[in-house]
Amino acid sequence: MKKIKFKELDIKSFAIYGSFTNMLDPGSVQTEKIGDKPIEFYRDMIRLNLGQNNIASFSVCHVTKRPLVINVTEYHSYCGELMLPLDGDILMHVGPATANGVIPLDRIEVFHVPKGTLVVMNPGVWHHAPFAYRCDIVNILVAIPERIYANDCKVFEITEEEQIEIED
Repeated sequence: MKKIKFKELDIKSFAIYGSFTNMLDPGSVQTEKIGDKPIEFYRDMIRLNLGQNNIASFSVCHVTKRPLVINVTEYHSYCGELMLPLDGDILMHVGPATANGVIPLDRIEVFHVPKGTLVVMNPGVWHHAPFAYRCDIVNILVAIPERIYANDCKVFEITEEEQIEIED
């Protein structure tokens, strides 16, 4: 089994997969602020490509501690996906979009995403449910077009020989 170390999120290394922003500290991000204390509104901090869909659906992915082994992955051809860990840190794997539906196993990367950090993945980026990191349970807000899991979600099991273990 191949082993890889996770990386901390940074703009340059994550750019090919999408974007992210710290929702708990919006002042740390270069974005326009409307108003002053006691009410400050940070607008348009990040965008999610919904493809041809015009309805975003918000769901929760409840993940509990499990072995740090990537054994399944998926992608959406026509839309992006948003994830926001609400109450704990996560480790999430990503791989660059491919034209032929072949998992780019040699290009899979894993990122540490602190709670409150909103991550947007571009259409075609390989990913799957993240791992709870240094906690037992994490609730993750997921935004995708309505019912995309039923009509634009290609899920692939990874053979035991090709599975990837994340080193802590």
